[in-house]
Amino acid sequence: MHEIIEALISLLISTASTPEAVILFAGDAMQHEAQLQAAINSSKNHTDYDYSECFTDIERAIKKADYAVVNLEVPLGGAPYSGYPMFGAPDSYAKSLKDAGFDMFLTANNHTLDRRDTGLRRTIKVLDNLEVDHIGTYSSKAARDSILPLIKDIKGFNVGFLNYTYGTNGIKIKENTVVDYIDTALIARDIDAVRAKGAEIVTVALHWGIEYDLLPNKQQKELAGFLTDKGVDMIIGGHPHVIQPMEMRLNKNGKKTFVVYSLGNFISNMKTDDTRGGAIARVKLKRDTTGIAYVDTASYSLVFTIPPGDGSKNFRLVDATERKAGSRQYNCNMFVSRAKSIFDKHNINVPFEKINRNHNGHNDERHDTPATGDQQ
Repeated sequence: MHEIIEALISLLISTASTPEAVILFAGDAMQHEAQLQAAINSSKNHTDYDYSECFTDIERAIKKADYAVVNLEVPLGGAPYSGYPMFGAPDSYAKSLKDAGFDMFLTANNHTLDRRDTGLRRTIKVLDNLEVDHIGTYSSKAARDSILPLIKDIKGFNVGFLNYTYGTNGIKIKENTVVDYIDTALIARDIDAVRAKGAEIVTVALHWGIEYDLLPNKQQKELAGFLTDKGVDMIIGGHPHVIQPMEMRLNKNGKKTFVVYSLGNFISNMKTDDTRGGAIARVKLKRDTTGIAYVDTASYSLVFTIPPGDGSKNFRLVDATERKAGSRQYNCNMFVSRAKSIFDKHNINVPFEKINRNHNGHNDERHDTPATGDQQ
């Protein structure tokens, strides 16, 4: 009996001391004209842009993660601001995303040049002033070379990040700014470089696919296969504005690779059942008995955007499964039903999880050892 008790105590100590980190990924943070107007209406003087109400319902879940990533699908090009088709958001929009708990902003997407090179450079300057991480676009080649390989120390895990887009809506760079476009030769070199610099886990975020398609196309599948063969640990997709399946697969070395074809919209004013919401993915990293880092598990939650009304002046993001959508509950139910039907049929080892579940004893706020500076 004494030996059994000692074995149980040893097991409990071993389990409690196993290093782990949780990374959260959110989809496309859009900014349409109606969102701009709602942000003005929500401000005290009706001239500023106030987004403080937008994320209050889910920021607890974002801040639980040890590191959180979002796709900023709108340039911060300065006034005048605008929605579709040539986006431009106030700086306070990015600040509100940071205040909600996001640590990294992805900027390689098809709208990154909506305000041309000047808007791209200003976006980078704003994000730098906010002291948030960002990748995908750069003010110059020299700036890119100084930032990449980008490796973050997330609770002791050295995690590398890369970000690419299929295009920029036909708008061309006219100066010396840099947008990282999807190019397998470039991506392969970047993966090799970030591994050589010490990344234990490599994440590649891609703006790809066909808008509004709920399933990935041939090109997405082929590129995901290429990245898996290159040993990428996490492949995170966006752009379709609707969710697409997620997979936990094994690469040729027997390690897990987490693939998300599309997280859909994070927040927007899109109005079809499929575009009103999106998914948030959580990925847990662990180490094996030899100290090798690996992707352990992944899960998804569903969020839904409620437009102004029901006592609120602003757009609000809520847990899609908690019946908080008020007069939009029917639309929310439709989104959840359609999203779950896709995930239930096509996901591979990536289950649903309630958004505010207490994950592995994490407190509501970040751990005392957040991600530190770049490893360069």
